[in-house]
Amino acid sequence: MNDYLYEVARRLVAFDTVSAKTDVAAMEFIAAELPPRGFKTALQPVELLGVSQANLVAWIGPERADGLIISGHVDTVPFEGQPGWERDPLKLEAAGERIYGRGTTDMKGFIAQCLDATRTLDASRLRRPLVFVFTASEEVGCLGAHSVAPALRQILGTTPVPQLAWIGEPTSFEVCHAHKSIVSFVVTVRGIGGHSGAPDKGVNAIAVMGRVIDTIGRLQEERRMHPRPDFAAIFPDAPTDVLNFGTIQGGIASNMIAEECRLRISYRTLPDADPLDLRREIGRRIATLDTRDYAGREHRATIEVGPANVVPPLNSPRGTALEKTLFAVTGATTSGGALYGTDGGWFTGSNIVSLICGPGELSQAHQPNEYVRRDLFERGTAIIHQVVERLCCAG
Repeated sequence: MNDYLYEVARRLVAFDTVSAKTDVAAMEFIAAELPPRGFKTALQPVELLGVSQANLVAWIGPERADGLIISGHVDTVPFEGQPGWERDPLKLEAAGERIYGRGTTDMKGFIAQCLDATRTLDASRLRRPLVFVFTASEEVGCLGAHSVAPALRQILGTTPVPQLAWIGEPTSFEVCHAHKSIVSFVVTVRGIGGHSGAPDKGVNAIAVMGRVIDTIGRLQEERRMHPRPDFAAIFPDAPTDVLNFGTIQGGIASNMIAEECRLRISYRTLPDADPLDLRREIGRRIATLDTRDYAGREHRATIEVGPANVVPPLNSPRGTALEKTLFAVTGATTSGGALYGTDGGWFTGSNIVSLICGPGELSQAHQPNEYVRRDLFERGTAIIHQVVERLCCAG
């Protein structure tokens, strides 16, 4: 057993880096591991959603074009209050063929493999730069990548920004070159409150929100009924735009007319679409709704469609040197689409071509008792070495 790999994973899992909390201590730990191995490091402090966070960039090798970015995020999704946990989420635990702990799959296990690979990296053999980009707040909109991607040129200084990025999100070491955009926003209905015994004197915001939900649901059904054949191979489970009602809050008591109702929705659009087109269509349809209450016809509610949070799509070109290398090293033979968003959407805006390939299994991401398979965990360091050898060392 590789003691260092397990120790680094143990340390990383022990940091509580749920997106609502700071990741600075975890990033400082990672940054401290790398300079003794010849890496230059830079922590980029950022405030995201009111929390102090940090992105980390580390690089080594000659100041030449090409090279490779290897990227992962340090934040995790919440575990407090998530039913089904039978283990301490912040304690790495090996049991049989599984390595348990929050982030083992998504995606601290991959970052531990990266650090492990640097221990035996022969920097004298590098002919092109190797750059690690570890990000904050990926789970809440890829916010860290949004900050660090356009700053890479300045951070790296005289080292050219590599144009290929390997993102180690969970794919069981399959390869993905695409994902849909993610757009989320809040729809707020404001009615007129009052006593439920006189419903005609007010406007129940929940009742009007029911019309909003029906309207969006019909739009979702329209999209589902018209799948895109050109995306069937990349997204076989859903070659369409998909929508989701995430959370809803409204009303104070059963004997009061609900004065306000808030609905948070999200959707994912195919990579060739403007991510905001669907939001504009939702806005147009909502604008035609009857905003009167069922119990009274004199008063109307107002409906506000809030600002959108956008994670851009990814649709990387096929046949790149990184794709060929990942195929050769992992044994994968095809490339498809991931069902989740990644930092690669923001990297695209900086002319960086990204592919997704990592040791975890998607079925374990965000789950209670999250684990990574031992064989995939222990295999990862060698895969990273081989990819770096082919893309950063070979002639």
